Amino acid sequence: MGRRTWLRGLACTAAATLPAVGRAATETTIRLSHVVAPDTPKGMTLERFRTLVEERSGQRIRVQIYPQGQLYGDQDEMQALQLGAIDMVAPSLSKFGPIGFPEFELFDLPFLFDRVADVRRLTQGPVGQRLLDRLGRQRLLGLGFFDNGFKQMSANRPLLEPADFVGLRMRVQASRVIAQQMRALGARPVTLAFSETRRALESGVVDGTENPVSNFWTEHAGRATRLEPHPARLPGVCRGDPPTLLVRPVQPRPHIGA
Repeated sequence: MGRRTWLRGLACTAAATLPAVGRAATETTIRLSHVVAPDTPKGMTLERFRTLVEERSGQRIRVQIYPQGQLYGDQDEMQALQLGAIDMVAPSLSKFGPIGFPEFELFDLPFLFDRVADVRRLTQGPVGQRLLDRLGRQRLLGLGFFDNGFKQMSANRPLLEPADFVGLRMRVQASRVIAQQMRALGARPVTLAFSETRRALESGVVDGTENPVSNFWTEHAGRATRLEPHPARLPGVCRGDPPTLLVRPVQPRPHIGA
């Protein structure tokens, strides 16, 4: 399935699953929160999602996007979603383990995928659907997975072999699997929100981080450390945690415009 076809289908699904009160109203606003910049692959995908939803609903459904953690960040966006403070999020899959879905941490395993096609085969097949279905245990509805780029590791010194990680303080997401990866490499994992990462690099709280490469450039990670980031060149080191999941509550509380 092509990205464009998938995105069109996702937009139609989002519109179709709105509650009846939203469909009967003149206009419904979906508040969508995420933590990265608008010009990242995730940010641009969500902008396209907004365009498709608004076109296909005849402007009856509006999507208000809050990027870069403007409303909620890594530490509280999932709770905000469950409480109805926002209507939709696009988090990395690492965020589902801490709220009771450890099975999503399988995507944090290194060397799990060799190609994007392998990711799509899993997420768009029976395994991916079973993972989405399990979110219903906490009254969440997973609308679908999409790509966010394979993960890179970067630090204030070149990372050319496993020994280069020894002693580094590496910023990680709140994932037990990623933290254990760092310990296995001899590094010290430091769990920080994405919004705090640049400041932590600049102040020396951490020496490096792991992220899709687009996030390094949009957040100017190299400038923050006054050094250009040195991506790891280990074969397969960027083969973990590629997908993002678009998710909303089963019974959202949309803001109804005038």
